[in-house]
Amino acid sequence: MTSALLQTSNLPFGIDEHTVFRSLFVAYPDALLLVDQVGSIVLANPSAAHLLGYSVEELASLNVDTLVPDSIRPRHASYREAYGQAPRARPMGTQMELVAKCKDGSEVIVEIALSPLQDHGLPFVVVAVRGIGAYPRVKQALRRARYSEHLAQLGRLAVDARDPQVLLDHLPAMAVEALQVDAGTVFVLERNLLEFRIAGGVGLVDGEAVGQRVPNVAETPPGFVFLQACPVTVEDYRSETRFGVPHAYLDGGLISALAVPLVERGRMIGVLSVGARCQRHFGEDEVGFLESLANLLATSLQRALTEEALNHAQRLESVGQLTGGIAHDFNNLLTVILGNLQVLEELPTLTHDSYGQQLVAAATRASKRGAELTGKLLAFSRRQVLQPRPVDVGELLHALSDMLRRTLDQRIRIHVSINVVCPPVLADPSQLESALLNIAINARDAMPKGGALRFRAEVRSALPVELRNEVDDLGTPNRSFVAISIFDTGSGMPNEVKERAFEPFFTTKEAGRGTGLGLSTVYGFVKQSKGALTIDSTMGVGTVVTLYLPVAQSDTSASVSESGTRQVLPDGLRVLLVEDDSEVRSVVRIFLEAMGCKVAAETSGEQALLALDADSVFDLLLTDIALGAGLRGTQLATQAQLRFPQMAVLLMSGFSSELLDADRSSPPHWHLLRKPFTRDELLQAIIRVVNSP
Repeated sequence: MTSALLQTSNLPFGIDEHTVFRSLFVAYPDALLLVDQVGSIVLANPSAAHLLGYSVEELASLNVDTLVPDSIRPRHASYREAYGQAPRARPMGTQMELVAKCKDGSEVIVEIALSPLQDHGLPFVVVAVRGIGAYPRVKQALRRARYSEHLAQLGRLAVDARDPQVLLDHLPAMAVEALQVDAGTVFVLERNLLEFRIAGGVGLVDGEAVGQRVPNVAETPPGFVFLQACPVTVEDYRSETRFGVPHAYLDGGLISALAVPLVERGRMIGVLSVGARCQRHFGEDEVGFLESLANLLATSLQRALTEEALNHAQRLESVGQLTGGIAHDFNNLLTVILGNLQVLEELPTLTHDSYGQQLVAAATRASKRGAELTGKLLAFSRRQVLQPRPVDVGELLHALSDMLRRTLDQRIRIHVSINVVCPPVLADPSQLESALLNIAINARDAMPKGGALRFRAEVRSALPVELRNEVDDLGTPNRSFVAISIFDTGSGMPNEVKERAFEPFFTTKEAGRGTGLGLSTVYGFVKQSKGALTIDSTMGVGTVVTLYLPVAQSDTSASVSESGTRQVLPDGLRVLLVEDDSEVRSVVRIFLEAMGCKVAAETSGEQALLALDADSVFDLLLTDIALGAGLRGTQLATQAQLRFPQMAVLLMSGFSSELLDADRSSPPHWHLLRKPFTRDELLQAIIRVVNSP
């Protein structure tokens, strides 16, 4: 064989050519097989044994067809038979997709070169087999393909799964499998920014568990990543000095690690980390893959939070519409009750009846409490009529704290902290004070053994990112806000309570100790004031409620002060009263006649227009806004003033959203009156409207 292959020999004296070629065959890095005309393997080198999982001796006893996958074996036998009839050299790199079958049944992608020896007088073919997975670029391509496949799987899961916990459960396992490491953990930053929660993990070491908290400080692994705000690699935990390595990591055998931040819209919300029990080099591909996983997870988590917030807002809006409708009917009832009680109180037969006067007074107080309850319902549903004006927050907080020091448990310490430059906010002062008082009372109830209650006000150039979509006033995106925070050191709230804190009628207090309208009222007031509201609470630590209210613009004028001289109602004022509720109509008519007015009462807008067509002349149109299925009070007033421009208009309603709509769309000289009202409130409203220019 040697003389057939070599015509000359330049080998040093004493070196056998046969030995040289045997050594070359054995040492060659590619797998080499010497195959005869029927496909039997005559010789195999160690590289072939290593690639295919056989011993050299085992390969020498096989037919080459054994190394061909079952699916293409018949086709390969036909090809081999045709090749034997006309053998020819075939180099590697022919771009044929070739696969070899290993002893364990696995398959490996290969390139094959064929070198027939028939021209040298030997009935063999040398088969050179090269596993292309050994190429660095091929390895990289296969690795990137594996990463892309896992990203695609996670993407499909993110689209299909509405519950973010499904993603948190699956993502660490995907990261571990793709990167071929031993542990993967997702740390989610809590809203207080003080700690992380382990939200998902696989291969967790002893002492770590899903739900466990980790402090957000630079000495902890996730805290260090948060501080760096960029990917962090650890070559060897045993020599790590940048942060404190938990003993559990070392005891669990973890050596190297890679961690990347979870970032959504420029805000860091957590950390994704993987660890290995061997020294691993995490290159750009690994960092890019883990960052892609983190970005996908962060986006999915944010989507879930947005959907949850939207669903919550829709539930609150639905309840608001319901409560607004209830308040409308209830206010009509209260108008009748309060009106008749006031008439009853002034009857001659009860003037000197002390017991009867006590009963009337008790019923009046109860009715006014009912009116306050409907006011709270309307505050939650954002259907109350607010009277916003510039409010000095510092002055309000100091006055409120002085009152609370006198009324709250003396074991509760009260502190006020005001930013040196704190501009006034644009809000209804009485409603703002009521909102802060509601929060303070909740804080008191959370501190039965005493504690600390702190008020803080500071200017914010903009709302926090997560709140910007909640503000109704989208026309002033650059508007500044004052953040009024109320801190307590009470018992705190579990997550399930915190999530429902703004729902009306939800309360954790004992039966009879609360209506559940406290925080929901605050929520409605703040939203209607073009602001936003947050609540953060930790069990055993306390609660922080923050109101973001818009800063009053420099050109915002204060409300016009009342005139120092008391005006009176003109004698014989001619009033057209329009009210579809007969009992309300009766009470209001009694009030008007007691004031000396001449009253014509109608039940609908259409009847009122007929009355206006007659010869009668009226000084005032007093109409309810909702008048059944026909004309609304605002439509009636518009048509009435077209005919009689000098006639004053006073609108009334027990449904505050109607008053709000009327306030936005009505001429400035129309006036609004909310039900229920007393006779004196009606009198003052009529005086204002008939004396306005």
